Amino acid sequence: MPKKAENGETTADLLAYLFGPGNHEEHIDPHLVAAWTPGLPCPARNPDRITLSDLALLLDAPVEALRGPKPAEHVWHISVRNDPTDRTLSDAEWATVAAEMVHAAGIAPHGDTHACRWVAVRHADDHIHLVATLARQDGRHPRIRGDIPRMHTAARAFETAWNLTPMSLLDQTARRAPVTGEREKAARRGLPEAARESLQRTVREAAARAINDADFLTRLRDAGVRVREHHDANGALDGYAVALPGDRADHGTRPVWFSGKTLAYDLSLPRIRERFHPTIAPADLALAHTRIREAAHLLARAGRAEGAGDVAALGDLLVVAAATSPTPVRDQIRAAAAAFEQASRAPGTRTLHGTARAHFKASARALEHAPRAARGGGAPAVLALLIALVEAVEAATAWHRAQHHDAQTRAAAHAAALLREAATLTGTPPPTRNSRPSRAVPRTVRVTPAAGRGPAGSPPVAAVPARPRAVPGAGPAPGPRSSR
Repeated sequence: MPKKAENGETTADLLAYLFGPGNHEEHIDPHLVAAWTPGLPCPARNPDRITLSDLALLLDAPVEALRGPKPAEHVWHISVRNDPTDRTLSDAEWATVAAEMVHAAGIAPHGDTHACRWVAVRHADDHIHLVATLARQDGRHPRIRGDIPRMHTAARAFETAWNLTPMSLLDQTARRAPVTGEREKAARRGLPEAARESLQRTVREAAARAINDADFLTRLRDAGVRVREHHDANGALDGYAVALPGDRADHGTRPVWFSGKTLAYDLSLPRIRERFHPTIAPADLALAHTRIREAAHLLARAGRAEGAGDVAALGDLLVVAAATSPTPVRDQIRAAAAAFEQASRAPGTRTLHGTARAHFKASARALEHAPRAARGGGAPAVLALLIALVEAVEAATAWHRAQHHDAQTRAAAHAAALLREAATLTGTPPPTRNSRPSRAVPRTVRVTPAAGRGPAGSPPVAAVPARPRAVPGAGPAPGPRSSR
């Protein structure tokens, strides 16, 4: 899977990192596997023929030769990684991958002798780094817009030809993790997480509770974050940005602002507005539990477009449940809400209207407005809520599986497992098959497959096992990229 990696300030700085020991001595035998010109010596293996400084000068030469303005950031850096379970590719195979990737990206099309200069560096078994300078050797600028989607398409061909683990589709639903610099900045400030992560959680909670623009912006300000509004020529709100107090750039001269879209694909103002729902009179928790179960049954029968709105509303419900839950289970429910985040974003065409969505929204409103004493009304009340949430999340898992949304299926299954774990902390074991009533959490859920995407009579889908297990792609992995 190709992924944009962090650029160095200069070509020389980036090469020094790639050929060096790494931040934690993780780089093993750094060396070139391919380059823009055949037979280019490797600085690590032939230091008497070429040094890292020499290589940096060669890569930068077309940039320095530009007659017009030079690009502000002229270093292009991509990592390409295969699954940990795949076989180890040889240097020759990685060289083939590298040449195809720079071709697909528009960096160096096949047969173009005036293309950008580039190198492929390998310092681990499972990935390579592609480095190029963004100036062609004929003095023109390369056309690389849309490089990552085209490289993903090229990667699928290698997966098929070499029998490698298929990666998830580039559906713009993965969580946007903080980059290395953001994590290091948080560590220097003694913060438990990067500003991006804090803002993601705050904005998502405000969006889950809000009923209109004014309510959303007020909730952000009440949460203590800085808010900057953007208005169109007619004065209408058409965007927003948030900043964490004290988080500054340029030696402390200005705040670090994040637009909603840069925080997450579904936190842009238009996507947040899709989730607004008219004010609902708060209901008691017993009715909320019933509504959640009814919504789960509706979701199990939803079609491809309708179910997308249902899982989005379920994601909001989990966010509100995490914020209003009793202390003994709050961490587990918060972890489940975070795990379900990608499952709340269904790729492709969607409609955010439907009966299940209304039930989930009404239940979230009930949780938010219920008296604190009612929200923490003992283990039976908490357990009843968790059972209803498990049933809903299992229905979402089955719906995503029927639509062949692999990443979302894994995310929802992980969330269900975390909710079951939370149920064990109430002091009352979750109901078993023999002890729970017929409308309690089912062990199987039957869903309607997407049209044309699997057999119409798909068998029931087994429920999530009680014990959670590690889920690929559920969190950032060490190294220059967050997932394979």
